[in-house]
Parts: sequence; structure tokens; C-alpha cells
Amino acid sequence: MFVFRRLFVIAAVLLILCASAVAQPETTTLFQNVRVFDGKSGTVSPASNVLIKGNIIASVSTADIAVDPKANPTIIAGGGRVLMPGLIEAHWHAMMVAPTFATALTADMGYINLVAGQEAAATLMRGFTTVRDMGGPTFGLKRAIDEGIVAGPRIYPSGAFISQTAGHGDFRQLSDIPRTPNTPLSYAERIGVTAIADSPDEVRLRTRENLMRGASQIKLMAGGGVSSPFGPLDTTQYTEAELHAAVEAAEDWGTYVAVHAYTPRSIKRAIDAGVLCIEHGHLLDDATAKLMAEKGIWLSIQPFLDDEDANPVHSPMMRARQLEVISWSDGTRPARRSRWRPETMGNCWRCRDCAAPIRGSSVSSKKGRWPISCWSTAIPWRTSN
Repeated sequence: MFVFRRLFVIAAVLLILCASAVAQPETTTLFQNVRVFDGKSGTVSPASNVLIKGNIIASVSTADIAVDPKANPTIIAGGGRVLMPGLIEAHWHAMMVAPTFATALTADMGYINLVAGQEAAATLMRGFTTVRDMGGPTFGLKRAIDEGIVAGPRIYPSGAFISQTAGHGDFRQLSDIPRTPNTPLSYAERIGVTAIADSPDEVRLRTRENLMRGASQIKLMAGGGVSSPFGPLDTTQYTEAELHAAVEAAEDWGTYVAVHAYTPRSIKRAIDAGVLCIEHGHLLDDATAKLMAEKGIWLSIQPFLDDEDANPVHSPMMRARQLEVISWSDGTRPARRSRWRPETMGNCWRCRDCAAPIRGSSVSSKKGRWPISCWSTAIPWRTSN
């Protein structure tokens, strides 16, 4: 009797596994009367029809497309609207974009996760189907999206920012230092917002921890920023040896390192260490841009504007830094007007005098200053589960 029950249980489990492995019925969707933008050409198609089977584009035609009524197709009347691929946001912070900065660093993670889940759904409905997340505890959100628990874009996570002491990612209070080997981690470190690392060995350790969690690329802070609590905007952060430790660990994992950096000095040091992508880079000069072009370094640039959507700052010092960065985006810096006027090449922007690819954002288009383009400056070398 015991053997029979055991065999019955095994058979039942096998039946369940087989049932779960059966392919789900393929869905059929037909878009009628749409103008297609394929992301490659600078124009949209004439009125067309697009047939989707499952998640594959089966047919695009200006002629009518017949569908089998037995397939129970979903038919969407486009009415002449534009049908386009999903947008890619190449510099995002999925866990930190909705709450205030102070809330993100102090609130209970249960609350932050719920807010981030709601924002992920809103991001998807704005048309962004992929985001390259450049810092924060996004692994749980990514898993929930991948498993269909919440709606949201595909996430390429970086994990915690890796920052030196007093760097752009050091959010501790002065009362938290000096740090000793027995000092507990700060709250921002415990929840995975940031990872403070000093010395090549510590940087290598934190890099490998992020990779272990599923990071598709690694993000380090290589210079000061507008919102840096301590380090001025023009500081150079991390030694070449420390940056190279992260690069070495990332390359061993089959991926790359990106750094937050604004100034020529910090950018050049990162390039010398083997970094492949610069985030921001607003204060770089022509010589550094030429170096980036020669070495094939990616530039992920963001148009920060001084308007109603400007990031809030909390001190005159931060406001002064913000205005310096904004001066690049709105063209008030003379060097940027003459040397860095972007020209549109499909959906890719390039500097007139170098081959460093630069792309824009839909945010920048609202006042007609820069044309609309999707963020897709750096393509991750590998995906994570």
C-alpha cells in the first residue's frame, strides 16, 4: 500500500510537470492602419498592418493581412497612429526615481518596494520596455517583473553603487565616522543602495557581490556630483588601481564597468583603468572626447535642464553645482555650442568632431531643445536571470 501511494505521488508530480511544460496557446494580434517606426530609419512607414504571433512580428504589410478567426485574434485599429519598438532608458534608478532621495535612504524597504513596483508599471506604460538601472537595490523588483508578479520593463541591474569614502555614493552622516573593522554597515549599505569600498581588494569584493546577485554591469562613482553630500563636483574619486580591480572582476564575469564622472581628469583615469562607459560626462573637454572616440568608450549623457522638472536640491552649494552642469545641457557653455552641437543620425547622436555615440532623451524634447530619441547608449554584454 505504501509503495502504491508513493508511486501515485510520483506519477501525479510528473503529470503536473508535464502539464506545466505544455506550450500555452499562441496569441495572435493584428494592428491595422499604423505607421511603423522601426528605430533605424528617420521616417515612418505608410499606413501598414502588423501581425504579431506570440511575441514574434510575423508580418508587416501595406496590404490587408488575413487572420484565422479560429485563432481568436486581437485586432487593434491604429487609426493612423505610430507603432514603434519599446523605448530603452539607459540611465535609470528604478528603486529611487519615485520617492524623494531622503525617503529612499530612510524608509522601510517594504514601502520602497511597493512604490517602485507602482513606478515600474507607470514606466512601462510610458513606452519604456527596457531600463538599464545604474544603481540601487533592484534585484527583487527585477525578479518580480520577470516572474510576472508586477508589470514593468525589462531591467538590466547594476546593484549597489560602489563608492569610496566621502565619494558621490557615501550617504553616511559625519557621526558615522571614523569607520573601523567592527563598525556596522550604514542603512544605505544594508539595503543595497550603496557599497562603500576603499582599496582594490574591497572594490573587488563589492563588485563580485553585485555580480553574485545578478548585476549585468557594474557602476562605480569616479567623481563628485550635484547631490554629493561631501565631495565637490570636480573631485576625482578612486585610484586607477581601485577602478581596475572592478574592471578586472567584471571582465572575468563577461561584463563591463560604467562610472559616474563629470570632469576630464576623472574620465581619463577611468579610461586608463579599462572602464568602457562614462555616465554623465557633462564637463568633459574636446581632448577627452577625442580620447573617448579613439578608444571606443561609450558616453551615456543626460540633458539636465533648469525648469519645472529639474531635480530638487537642498543647499546653495548643490544649486551652484547644478547650474554648472545645466550650462552644458542648455548650450550656454561656449565650447558646447561650437563643438558639441549634436546631429541626428537615425536615433543615434554623434558629436560632429568625433565618433563617440551620444543619445538623447524624451525629457529633453519638451521645449524643442533636443530631438526625441530613446536612451540606449550602452548595450550590456550579458543578461542576468
